Amino acid sequence: MTKLRISIVQYLNTAPLVWSFTNGPLHGKYDLSFTVPSQCAEDLHTGRADVAIIPAIEYQRIGDLVVLPDMSIASKRQVRSLLLVSKKPVCEVRSLSLDRSSRSTQALTRILCAEKWKIFPTFSEAKPDLTEMLAQSDAALLIGDPALRISLGIEKESRSGAEGETICTAALLGITSSELLYIYDVVGEWRSLTGLPAVLAVWAARRDVATPDVAADFIASRDFGLAHISEISFESARALELPAPALEAYLRRNIDFSLDQENLRGLNSYFEYAARLGLIPRAKPVEWAETKAVPVKL
Repeated sequence: MTKLRISIVQYLNTAPLVWSFTNGPLHGKYDLSFTVPSQCAEDLHTGRADVAIIPAIEYQRIGDLVVLPDMSIASKRQVRSLLLVSKKPVCEVRSLSLDRSSRSTQALTRILCAEKWKIFPTFSEAKPDLTEMLAQSDAALLIGDPALRISLGIEKESRSGAEGETICTAALLGITSSELLYIYDVVGEWRSLTGLPAVLAVWAARRDVATPDVAADFIASRDFGLAHISEISFESARALELPAPALEAYLRRNIDFSLDQENLRGLNSYFEYAARLGLIPRAKPVEWAETKAVPVKL
C-alpha cells in the first residue's frame, strides 16, 4: 500500500506535531519531506503531498482542502520567531523586505502595516538574510528559527522602546547600515490590534485522503510530541546550537499547538482582515476533516 506523502515545515516549532512520525510509534508509516512553509503549501497545491502543514492563509488560496481539527501552530501573545526588524521606528518605514519562506506572516505583516501601524511601504521578497534585507529596505520580516535566534541573541542587551518595541544596537546583529535596530514581535502586534491569538499554520489535507484514521494519527503524533518537549528541545539544541532550556521555554510558553475556540476566533479574524485588504478573494469558512467519535464514558 502506498504511503501518504506528508510535507512538513523544517522549523523547531513544528517538531512536536511530527515527533511520533520521526521518533515515535508512527515512525515509517508516512512518507515525510521537510521544507519551508511556502513550499509546503506548493507541495499540497501541486499534488506532490497528500497532507501538509501549510501557512494558514494558504487554506484560503488552495481549493478542495480540509483542515485536521484540534491542531495548529499558534501563539497566544508573543511568539519570538516572527520578527519585524527595522532601522527606524515602524511608523517611519517606507520599504520592507519580506522573508520569501513565509506566506501567513507576510499577509499578517501587510495587515499590521495597514491597520495598526498605518504605513504603506513598498514590499519586496528576499531570502532570509538580515544583512542583505536591511541593505535594500528600511525593515525586514524574518520567520522561524532565524528569527528565534535573533530573539534569543538580543535578550540580555536590548531595551524597551515604545509600546511593543525592543531596541538594540545594530552591531549586536552584525548590521553596519544603522546604529540602532527596532524589533517588533509580529504576534504581539497582532494581539495588540485584535485582542486575539495568531494561528500561523494548520494541518491541511486533500479531501479524499483525510479519513478519521489519518486525523487520529496526527492528533496522536501531536500528543506524543507534547509529552516529549524536553527531549525535542535537547535534540534541537545540538542542531541549532542554541541552549536547550531556551528552546524548551519557547515551545512551552510561546507556541500553542491547539486550535481551541480562542485560536479559531483569531484565525477567522485574520481571514476577514485578509479579505478586506484583497489578500484573498473572500474569507471562506473552514471545513474540517472527519474524526473518530470519542466513546462516552458511563
